[in-house]
Amino acid sequence: MEQYDFRIGIDLGGTKIEAAALDASGQLVMRERIVTPTGYPAALQAIANLVHGIEQRLGGRGSVGVGIPGVISATTGLVKNANSIALNGQPFDADLSATLDRRVRMANDANCFALSEASDGAGAGASVVFGVIIGTGCGGGVVVNGAIVPGLNRVAGEWGHIPLPWPNAQETPGPACWCGKHGCMETWVAGPSLAVDCDGPGARDTAALPTRAASGEVQAGAALDRHVDRMARGLAVIVNILDPDVIVLGGGLSNMDHLYVELPERIRRYVFSDFVQTPIVKNRHGDSSGVRGAAWLWPPPG
Repeated sequence: MEQYDFRIGIDLGGTKIEAAALDASGQLVMRERIVTPTGYPAALQAIANLVHGIEQRLGGRGSVGVGIPGVISATTGLVKNANSIALNGQPFDADLSATLDRRVRMANDANCFALSEASDGAGAGASVVFGVIIGTGCGGGVVVNGAIVPGLNRVAGEWGHIPLPWPNAQETPGPACWCGKHGCMETWVAGPSLAVDCDGPGARDTAALPTRAASGEVQAGAALDRHVDRMARGLAVIVNILDPDVIVLGGGLSNMDHLYVELPERIRRYVFSDFVQTPIVKNRHGDSSGVRGAAWLWPPPG
C-alpha cells in the first residue's frame, strides 16, 4: 500500500472547489478555495492543480478523498444523483485517480460532512450519527462506529428525496423537484424553498428571517414555524427508522438558532415513541466539515 505524508480533502461544489490538508492528528494545516470551472475536464484539472499545489507547499505526498454532490453508482461506476449535472454519467473517481496517478476515495458530500462531525466534531463519541445538510439543497449521511454507511444502492441517508411526511391539503402534491418527483423534503426545507415560502417567487434571502420574526413580523414567523414543523416531520422518519444517537445539522440554515430550541420539542409529536431524547446539535466545524470529512475518507498517515 502506498504511504502518504498527510491527507488531502476535496469538496467539489457547484460554485467552488475547496481543498484542505490534515496532519496525522487531524489538524487542518492548509486550506484553499477556487471557483468551480465550467466543464468536466476543467474540473478534473482544477482538482489536480489544487492537490499538486498543496503537496509542493507541504513537501510530501497526500492521500486524496473527494466529496461530491452525488454518488458513484455501484452498478456502473458512473456518477449519479448529482445536482451538478456535468458530473452525472461520468467515471469521475476513475478519471481523477488516473489524473493524479493514485487511488482516490470518493463519497457523497453529506456523507463527508457526517463523517467529519462523527470523527472529531459535534457527534464525536456517538455510535450512530445522522448528519443533515440544509442549505441550497438538502442531504444527509449516516455514520456508524466511525464509518460511513453508503448503502447497497449508495443512497443511505438521502432524506432530502423522501416525500414530506404527513402532508396537509396545501402541501399535496408539493413543488416539483429537480429529481423529477414532487414534494421531496428538499423542496420544502432547503434555503431557496424557505425564502419562497416566506416572500414568494424569486425570493432568495433566508439570513434575515429569524431577525424579522423576532421583531414581530408575522409573515416571517409563520414561515419559520412551517419550516421547523416540516423539518421535524422529516427527521421523525429518520428517528423511526434509524434512531441515531445524535443528529448534527450543517449547511447555511444550521445557523438558525431557533432550530435547536424548537426541533427537539416539535419532533416529539411525530416520532413513534413515548419519549424522544435524540439530541439535535449544531456542527462543530462549520463550512470546513465537508472538506475535512473528505480527508477523513483515508486513515491518518503513519
